[in-house]
Formats: sequence, C-alpha cells, structure tokens
Amino acid sequence: MNASIIGSAPILLVRDVVAAANYYRDQVGFTYDELWGEPPSFCILRRDRCHLMLSRVGDPAFIVPHYKVVDKMWNIYFWVDDVDSFYREVQARGAKIDYDLEDKPYGCREFGIQDLDGYDIAFGQNVEDVG
Repeated sequence: MNASIIGSAPILLVRDVVAAANYYRDQVGFTYDELWGEPPSFCILRRDRCHLMLSRVGDPAFIVPHYKVVDKMWNIYFWVDDVDSFYREVQARGAKIDYDLEDKPYGCREFGIQDLDGYDIAFGQNVEDVG
C-alpha cells in the first residue's frame, strides 16, 4: 500500500511574523498557539483542516506576490465548503477584499483578499457545489 499525503501547508515570507499572524487570526479566522524565535520569525496557523506557515524574511525584496509576476495570480488558493458564507465572514472581520465574490469561467465561485505583505489569497468553491 502506498503512503497518503494527508495535508499541506503553504508558506509565506513576511516582514513581520506577529503582525501577519494577527492579521490571519483577526481578519481571516485562523488560530495559532506559538510564535518561534526572538524576535518571532516563524508561526504555524490553522483553520479547520488547513495550515498556513509564516516565516520572517530579512530583506523585503524577497517578498514577491505572484500577481507581480503573473497577472491576477494568487499566492494561495483555499477551497471552502460555503464560499458565500466565508466571504461574509471575512468581510465582517475587516479583511482587505482584493476582488469580490464572483463566478469564474473555470467553474469556481471565488473571492480574494490581500494581506499585509501584498499577497493575494483566494477562497473558492466549485460552482456546481454552491447551494
């Protein structure tokens, strides 16, 4: 029997781990238990069954949101089971909405936010699964 991949954790390089972790906690609903390093240089956040890692980078020149390389490209795409509800939640939490909820030609209903370091993070659901 082959081993199974049971999860993944995208990693974002950030200027300030504490500020970024708190943004994802307060505006997006993730949680974290610990910040590692002094000053803090690493954090693992979680929401539901998904994880997100943040690592402090010394030179902000290494922070390159994907949309600066490929037009309208996200750094992370999270699948959600109720995108309309999730959109209302993060909007109410004060997340910076990058683009509003919409049905895309590739079969997803999605929206995007932008974090403190300029990364675009999308949340989507297959259109056929939208209730």
